[in-house]
Amino acid sequence: MDKVSELIAEKGHQVWTIGPEATVFDAIKLMSEKEIGALAVVEGERLVGIISERDYARKLVLAGKSSKQTAVRDVMTARVIYAQPEQSIEACMATMTERRIRHMPVLEGERLAGMISLGDLVKVIISQQKSLIRELETYILG
Repeated sequence: MDKVSELIAEKGHQVWTIGPEATVFDAIKLMSEKEIGALAVVEGERLVGIISERDYARKLVLAGKSSKQTAVRDVMTARVIYAQPEQSIEACMATMTERRIRHMPVLEGERLAGMISLGDLVKVIISQQKSLIRELETYILG
């Protein structure tokens, strides 16, 4: 598996979303229910941001704001770093590491095609390394 499109095909295209006018409480509740760390923020069909547990902790809790009275729009990350299906797993890993992000939406044109996490990428890379080790052991041992 080398490309984001292959990861999305295996993982699935399900992306949990929330609107920008929803409360942060609703966003955190949905993340908890789905056992995920981030939600794509969409307005209609358009990606307008991303909200993560990190946004919640840094922009709401530390600021002393109420999650039931604060809109997602007020704490989401609006400048979304995203992947495209043809990108390599390694390129996405480098971007996520460099930018210190844990979740990245995948956009196909302007359509939200999936969401990948740093954990997803680590699993792929570990799998690739295990496969390479097996091939090398087979080659060495004949």
